Amino acid sequence: MKFFSAVFLLSLLSIQLHSQKQITYKTPPEEILKLVDAPTTPYIIIDPTGEWLLQLNNPGMPSIAEVSQPELRIAGLRINPATNNKSRAFHSDSLSLTNLSNGKEYPVQGLPENPLLRNFKWSPDGKTIAFTHSTFSGLELWIMDVAKKKAEKLSDGIVNAAMSENPIIWADHGEWIIFTSVITERGETPIEPTVPKGPIIRQNDGEKAAVRTFQDLIKNEYDENLFEYYTSSQLIKINLNKESYKIGMDAIYKDLSLSPDGRFLLVEMIQKPYSYLVPYYRFPFKVEIWDNEGNLYRELFKIPAAENIPKGFGAVRKGPRDIDWRSDAPATIYWVQALDGGDPNKKAVTRDRLYLYEFPFDGNGDENIVFQNRFGSLTWGKEDFAICSEWWWTTRTEKISTFNPNQPEKSKQTLFEYNWQDEYNHPGDFMTKANEAGHEVLVFSNKDSELFLKGKGASPEGYKPFVDAFKIETKEKERLWQSVDPYYEYPIEFLNPNKSLIITRREAKTEPPNYFTRNIKNGVVSQITNFEDPYPQMKEVRNELIKYKRKDGVQLTGKLYLPPDFSVGDELLPTLMWAYPNEYKSAATAGQVKDSPNQFVRIGWWSPIFWVMRGYAVFDDSAMPIIGEGDTEPNNTFVEQLVANAEAAISCLDSLGISDKNRVAIGGHSYGAFMTANLLAHSDLFAAGIARSGAYNRTLTPFGFQSEERTFWEAREVYVNMSPFSYADKVNEPLLLIHGEADNNSGTYPLQSERYFAALKGNGATTRLVMLPAESHGYRARQSILHMLWEMDHWLEKYVKQK
Repeated sequence: MKFFSAVFLLSLLSIQLHSQKQITYKTPPEEILKLVDAPTTPYIIIDPTGEWLLQLNNPGMPSIAEVSQPELRIAGLRINPATNNKSRAFHSDSLSLTNLSNGKEYPVQGLPENPLLRNFKWSPDGKTIAFTHSTFSGLELWIMDVAKKKAEKLSDGIVNAAMSENPIIWADHGEWIIFTSVITERGETPIEPTVPKGPIIRQNDGEKAAVRTFQDLIKNEYDENLFEYYTSSQLIKINLNKESYKIGMDAIYKDLSLSPDGRFLLVEMIQKPYSYLVPYYRFPFKVEIWDNEGNLYRELFKIPAAENIPKGFGAVRKGPRDIDWRSDAPATIYWVQALDGGDPNKKAVTRDRLYLYEFPFDGNGDENIVFQNRFGSLTWGKEDFAICSEWWWTTRTEKISTFNPNQPEKSKQTLFEYNWQDEYNHPGDFMTKANEAGHEVLVFSNKDSELFLKGKGASPEGYKPFVDAFKIETKEKERLWQSVDPYYEYPIEFLNPNKSLIITRREAKTEPPNYFTRNIKNGVVSQITNFEDPYPQMKEVRNELIKYKRKDGVQLTGKLYLPPDFSVGDELLPTLMWAYPNEYKSAATAGQVKDSPNQFVRIGWWSPIFWVMRGYAVFDDSAMPIIGEGDTEPNNTFVEQLVANAEAAISCLDSLGISDKNRVAIGGHSYGAFMTANLLAHSDLFAAGIARSGAYNRTLTPFGFQSEERTFWEAREVYVNMSPFSYADKVNEPLLLIHGEADNNSGTYPLQSERYFAALKGNGATTRLVMLPAESHGYRARQSILHMLWEMDHWLEKYVKQK
């Protein structure tokens, strides 16, 4: 009996050890490791004058020690408390300058040791670049003299970038900088109380407030204190000689911008009470106009919290929104305000109105044009000419119009109206360039009678980017230039419209992206950068854009990658299929080609292409359209369409004599993980699955997800049927689940994977759950990524290749 008890106890312990344990980080095979460690492609920023190109070299992946540093998760923000910076910010570790006229590259001298650089900002005259350097104790402000190619520190580690995407503003013709600084005398860090004061109360008095799932929200008074402590800033004005002084007031700055004439600051400051239901960008805030010395000129708005925005993708907050400076005027503010209460479900002839508020800022602003749909964007040109866009979700329609701001009621004319999912008929986007104040404005030509459009140029043969001239008077377009095979060449911006000179980014299947200057009139091309191929071992990998059809006739596409030594007629290959579902309102737009056969393959941590070097066929970005035409919602038949897409892909690969249809794995990240779990639950097409950072129970996202506007209570059956959690007992193929423990993406709580694993385990499935410490929705640490790849490789080798 004692022997039986001991054996029984040991068996229980072995089950426990098998079901949950912590292991050390692993490393994938050498073929994968070499691709991971390939050099990254530098990022570029072109100066406003079109003379210089700044190259930012991005280092390899950070260590797990860096990623797992202390982090505050409050009000929708993630903050490094030691540096008052965003905790998951990317940095550059070296800089160089390239002269665009001759392509000569210059190293930048004087950079700090172990540089961690970001927040780059050219001065409007292109003579100086401001940026920050992250140290263990804070963010330092640095500048680079472009003529001298030399950097120097301007301030100690006092820059506060916890809130702002860019805490630096150039002022006074590039002689001064305004930046958000940590408050000098902010005291000690708030201490978390050991005994609560009382319960946290939330109450609703009968008003509908459908709020989607948000993460990292404020939960209590201690969180409020932390939020205020780390996001409050004082404004510092400093010149290039390091003379500085404080301006304005201590506040939580939501946004800060300088008028084109440099005289005024438009300031948005977050106010109490802080919400426990929505992130910081929906908190109450006030808007004021200051002079550029921080003195109050005019109080503008007090905007309440946006906790009760109506349901739907066209829903917006009440009151002024999209408040900003008009780019082509010295000091004119604009904003937009809903005329339908912000509710897309209300019937209305007009939805939004534009307002203009010109210096000296008397009165309450002047009414300008109205929008029949929801306001999208404004592109300013000159005193009597601007372009606006508006959109409507239900029809997936976007409308582009011109108008004269001085004659709002008479001048608005529609230029283009199209379905934004119909890429074949997309007209392109109007090209802009920074003016002398550093603000983007339209590029005019031919005595202001022409504009320029650039676009991806989608077609049945793939993307073929273009530049068009657009005649304002006749609304006619003329094709000036288009990318030709074997290249994918995309126009970045005009360097000199009068000389027809643009800068492009060109690549081909076997050529990595590089930057060129191109004269679109005479075709003269000059190469600027010389980035080398980071993957010479991939040169013999065959990749091809494959077209095939679903059983209902919908056109589908995918990118097929084959191992270097494979030939048709060889033994059929194990295959990894990777995908992400997308919703469409028509079969015609769903079937369009949304890729290019001429692009160079850049392999990120998220890519499945690693496994082509491990002897697998890889079918990447295989189309998974979910279509609902007319009044039918796409998700009403989500599962059926998903399975039909997968059947078509496997049938295509089988017909090509490439893939062993009994050894195909399906995988995806986020909504692709959700797709993977559904395919394993509702079909027997795959040998195994890999699902990373997904959501599997839609009742946990009851107020909508992805492109689903309906709530759980409006579409109960859809939510339940789409949830693979509901069908965990149907999964009879091995499923690997991977999730970041600190996932902050809306809807993909780590709990989603934990509960789904428990459901699978409880129903006897073969499954494994890997939780990556300190990782968010996208993984960053080298150790995490290498371990993720190791897990995936082991899973594929065991359950697919060796099946």
